[in-house]
Amino acid sequence: MSTPTPNSLTPKQLAAEKARLVADARAEGFDVVRVAAPDAIPLAPERLAAFLAEGHHGSMAWMAETAERRADPRVLWADVRSVVMLGMNYGPDQDPRALSGEPERGNISVYARNRDYHDIIKGKLKLLAGRLASRTGAEVKVFVDTAPVMEKPLAAAAGLGWQGKHTNLVSREFGSWLFLGSIFTALDLPVDAPERDHCGKCRACLDACPTNAFPAPYRIDARRCISYLTIENSGPIPREFRAAMGNRIYGCDDCLAACPWNKFARAASEMKLKPRPELERPALADLAALDDAGFRAFFAGSPVKRIGRDRFVRNVLVAIGNSAEPALLPAVRTLLEDPAPVVRGAAVWALSRLAPDEFERVRMAAQAAESDEAVKEEWRALGPAIG
Repeated sequence: MSTPTPNSLTPKQLAAEKARLVADARAEGFDVVRVAAPDAIPLAPERLAAFLAEGHHGSMAWMAETAERRADPRVLWADVRSVVMLGMNYGPDQDPRALSGEPERGNISVYARNRDYHDIIKGKLKLLAGRLASRTGAEVKVFVDTAPVMEKPLAAAAGLGWQGKHTNLVSREFGSWLFLGSIFTALDLPVDAPERDHCGKCRACLDACPTNAFPAPYRIDARRCISYLTIENSGPIPREFRAAMGNRIYGCDDCLAACPWNKFARAASEMKLKPRPELERPALADLAALDDAGFRAFFAGSPVKRIGRDRFVRNVLVAIGNSAEPALLPAVRTLLEDPAPVVRGAAVWALSRLAPDEFERVRMAAQAAESDEAVKEEWRALGPAIG
């Protein structure tokens, strides 16, 4: 029997293919699968343009460079006829904000406590898309996060949930805890109805943000977001946000965790996305001691690995500065001599917080000996310049 061509499939056959795809996806561990038309997000280009014009993307230049493709799936791939949006629950079994009460521990965002979800999801999407293409003869493409696809608006258009006031997707079944992926196909699959906004007057997510990163509901200024500051930002953490970071050393879950719809969510199943125990509440002292090789080994297979040791230890030092734990001073003193300026600068700030008297005693000599201007500025920030 010959493989059918996409154009030869009847509406009944297309509906059957969609049902088979949904069943297949659930068997692969996806919790929700729905379909949107490629023209289902007509407001996206205007909203993206406004976001970029306001500079709210910060240093993420790739967002501007890919804006045209990002705003319209048909620009990314002209032959797309349907966008299959898939969600996988990664809900934690407890509120991640509870870890803020353990200042000597590092708080890594829930999504990064397991294997890199890009790898987990993309492999599954390729399997599903390959089977669909084999059955129907239709071309397919798969995308996960790093591609120029506006996954959250498309997921809302497909009915997986709605974009909450924190700009993330919210589901009535899974709260704010869904990984998203997409399959673009040349098939005209039956589309699903979009989900309506259920946020109402609630502003719990906005009020939970430690750095006031939301200039208005449904708008985010990434430059103020702890996830951006700890992951995308390659330079020093701006001083105005350091105290607010607390012990958040990779990402931030506060706006997600504050969403009341999470009460209907359930923890991810044992077989899918349970966190690695060593990443749930790691000791800051141990993390500060990581050299490049140790960092790569400890975070093997984790998305944390992508930011590199220096940027990560910078984050750890900010958390140490917020810890009020004198026992962490030896780590700070060691890192004052680190080869990486971004690490030395963060160590200066941590020293000023944990041992202000010691900071004043060594400041002038250390400032004079420092070769990097950004680190010199850290020494100057809490005292008069010398020379």
